[in-house]
Amino acid sequence: MKNKYLLLRRITQIGILALFMLSSCDFILKGNLSSSILFNSISLSDPFAYLQIFLASFSLNFGLFISAFLVFIIYALFLGRAFCAWVCPINLITNLAGVIRQNSNLKSSKITNFKQNTRYFILFSILLLSFIAQEPVFEKYSHIGIVTRGIIFMQSSAIFVAIIIFLLDLFVQKNLVCSHLCPLGAFYSLISKFSFLKINYDLNKCTKCMKCKTICPENQVLAIITKNSGDISNSECIKCGRCIEVCDDDALNFNLINFMKGKK
Repeated sequence: MKNKYLLLRRITQIGILALFMLSSCDFILKGNLSSSILFNSISLSDPFAYLQIFLASFSLNFGLFISAFLVFIIYALFLGRAFCAWVCPINLITNLAGVIRQNSNLKSSKITNFKQNTRYFILFSILLLSFIAQEPVFEKYSHIGIVTRGIIFMQSSAIFVAIIIFLLDLFVQKNLVCSHLCPLGAFYSLISKFSFLKINYDLNKCTKCMKCKTICPENQVLAIITKNSGDISNSECIKCGRCIEVCDDDALNFNLINFMKGKK
């Protein structure tokens, strides 16, 4: 199937939101993306939210720490920045804007020209502000939280924020919110440098059509393309699989480090 990863991502994203929304599924998953309980026994917390809470209070809640550390380990060692493409509902909005932008040949406005590194400045600014203000700043004003809670609890605020995000990505700058401004994406990028799940590139199969770079929302991660074979090691890769889907040469594929063969 040509768009199998796109389909799987949509099933995952919508499925997670549906589980949060349906009270009949509380035994599977309840809460929200910041704090949830899986199978009525496993607590999961957003490690970025926990870091803000810790800096705001300097108190160590052991239970909260363990639940945040568990999520941290999952993404840091295994999934990398996959949260952005497979879990975050904002991805649904920005992808829609991207499809419309591509099909209508819209150009970015000259109003802004944010670089990808801007999100790291925002990330560290939020951590500093959480320490100064003694409250988790991003959790209070997070666009992800507003949209997620709005969908789960059917709040109209989600519609307003979703429209703003959609318009910014459509008319102001391509992938503005997720690729240039979102501190949570920057956080997952920083912790996932050595995650096992990567995309592998085979130069011998590549015909240099560059479809992968055209479709990739973080195309700087594909710097290896046309140069040499190997794993895409840039931690800003969101593991969306779009580059794999458009590659007619089978030069790109997911690769979970194969210890049996001694691959690195």
